[in-house]
Amino acid sequence: MDAPAAAYPAFAAPRADATMAALLDPGTLRVVEILGCRVHDVTMAEAIDWCDRRVAARRLTRIVTPNAEILAAAARHRGFRSLLNGSELAIPDGRGLLVAARLLGQRLRDQVTGTDLCVELARCAASRGYRVFLLGGRGGVAERAGRRLSVMFPGLAIAGSYEGEARAHGDTGVLAALRDATPIDMVFVAFGAGRQEAWLHRNLARAGITLGIGCGGALDFIAGDITRAPAWVRAAGFDWLFRLIRQPWRWRRQLALPVFAAMVIASALDRRYSAIPARAE
Repeated sequence: MDAPAAAYPAFAAPRADATMAALLDPGTLRVVEILGCRVHDVTMAEAIDWCDRRVAARRLTRIVTPNAEILAAAARHRGFRSLLNGSELAIPDGRGLLVAARLLGQRLRDQVTGTDLCVELARCAASRGYRVFLLGGRGGVAERAGRRLSVMFPGLAIAGSYEGEARAHGDTGVLAALRDATPIDMVFVAFGAGRQEAWLHRNLARAGITLGIGCGGALDFIAGDITRAPAWVRAAGFDWLFRLIRQPWRWRRQLALPVFAAMVIASALDRRYSAIPARAE
């Protein structure tokens, strides 16, 4: 699998001063709001450097990966929207978000996919000596993804992998598996949209892990179980079509795309007409 061309920048050990505190604060990241959800305007290099600094400083960091399908669901479900907005970092995972931001008169500079971010976080972990745990997936996908990441980045410490259970009644078993693998600096959670964000909200601090990312199907791509769209297809914004062709059973999920587009257009028109001053009688 190809990794992003941009490598994370050189890291300097964090200083205990106001400047470093500001760098670590999520409030310093520029936010774009789409359908009531916060999305951070970051590039891959910026996201990796920011995460690297926060892990080194032991600052709790929950990462979510919103795309059009996720934002369409979050617009309809307040609880899910709150989970997304409560995260420390929300990357612009889908290219549709870049288009939506423009329609809403805003700007997202780059698409940062969850799969690429996981790969680059693993690269960072190998360089810094961070330990990574892979959670979720089915049929041993987490274990296979861990083996492949270890080959990609020699020296990467995979603390362990566990299929686990996303719902609250499975927390005891998952937390026990995580305790057995400590210390852990990063956990990649592949329970699927909604469930993985809820798991991170409930358990990341309890598990004593600094950084957690809800990575959805990223482990399937990393393990090689699912073929990823070629880079030029992703750059053109048609990775969703490539995946639909390879997995036609996903057609029901893809219905969220026109719903998202309609929601964004309606929001853009509402903003435009709300900005027009009412004519005096």
